[in-house]
Amino acid sequence: MANNFPKAITVAFENMLVAFDGAIDIVEHIETYRMDPVLAERSNNTFWRPVPGIARVQDVVIGVPITFQTMNQLSVPTSCDGYFKTASWTMNANELNDPVQQEREMQSARDSLASAIHQSIIDVASSNATVVVPIPAASGNYDDVAACDTIFTEQGIPMADRHLALSTRDYSGLASDLAVASRSFGNAKTDMAYERGVVGPVSGFTTFKLNYAKRIAAAAGVGVTMNTTLAANVNYVPVATILTSGQRLNVDNRTQSVAFNTTAGMAAGDMLTIGGVEAAHHITKTTTGRPKTFRVISITNGTVAVISPPIISGGGATDAELQYKNVVLASTGAAAAVTFLNVNASHINPFWTRGAIEICPGRVAVPDSAGADVMRATTRSGIDIVLIRQYSLQKGETQYRCDSKWGVNAVDPEKIGALLFNQ
Repeated sequence: MANNFPKAITVAFENMLVAFDGAIDIVEHIETYRMDPVLAERSNNTFWRPVPGIARVQDVVIGVPITFQTMNQLSVPTSCDGYFKTASWTMNANELNDPVQQEREMQSARDSLASAIHQSIIDVASSNATVVVPIPAASGNYDDVAACDTIFTEQGIPMADRHLALSTRDYSGLASDLAVASRSFGNAKTDMAYERGVVGPVSGFTTFKLNYAKRIAAAAGVGVTMNTTLAANVNYVPVATILTSGQRLNVDNRTQSVAFNTTAGMAAGDMLTIGGVEAAHHITKTTTGRPKTFRVISITNGTVAVISPPIISGGGATDAELQYKNVVLASTGAAAAVTFLNVNASHINPFWTRGAIEICPGRVAVPDSAGADVMRATTRSGIDIVLIRQYSLQKGETQYRCDSKWGVNAVDPEKIGALLFNQ
């Protein structure tokens, strides 16, 4: 591609890239998957990514044949063009005399794009989190984060690479408790909290302070119930593929359409539990004794809504059900009570384990010899940044745009949680 940028702009662009990774350090705590740009375009920028499988074990008795299981490799769709952002500006003949102004505009573009990437990750995590931890009081102490550790661990979610992003006020609440409760100055943990408001690792989670956090409204559903008997077809059976019109198609198993007595007042994003439906350990499939938490993804009509994750109780005893079983029906009934967890409006503080969320960088193609100067680079985190410059003879000004394209996907919503305060 044409590249006739003066050295001052080239240096400014390189400096922007160096600082860009630091501005989106959260990307280093999720997976990155890069599509081949040609294949991406030919597949409508959508690929199917595998969901981690769970093999079942069985007892071995000498002389008794073992049972060979049918493995079901589920997958989810991911896209590399869910977000296409640009930061653009113009500089006239007077402004171009000052190279410092050019560098400032580059820094501004960096901050804006980094913020957009950061926001997209937090939005996806917050919108798809299904493991809900409601705290009655405001953010205040270690126990709040320990509750997230507990619910993850008891459901068999890997202990490594756990991360928690907190809204500014909720993060400050934890830092305040750490600075006051310990009263041990000269201790690095206390000093960092007191002097810089830094919490650091807590109960197995790397913590981040957000300057932007997604909010959830208070639930408005009243008197909502669900028929949880097997006769009501509430048990979901995972299917890797289906055959439709002679074509073998992948199936997205992250959601399920279920019937309630009413969806009046319910809204996408609501968090809930269902009476008698308990969370199962992902590996052992035994009950945790605690209610399974769900998210409302969308409202279909007056009695049907889409929830995540699906209710997989293993009632049909198929290999797929037993492999991905996530609940134990401790009791069933024609009118199991639905309890909403987002009692009050609140910030959503997402937490996750690495691999549950994936970013997929895209590629912005700019044609050769199109009358524009182009610079392209890839950050350490895998994000492509493209700087384009063109002079407008009619207006007598130079136009700049800094582009980036990417997608973010919740690969496994059952490994993404939401910590809510003041509930």
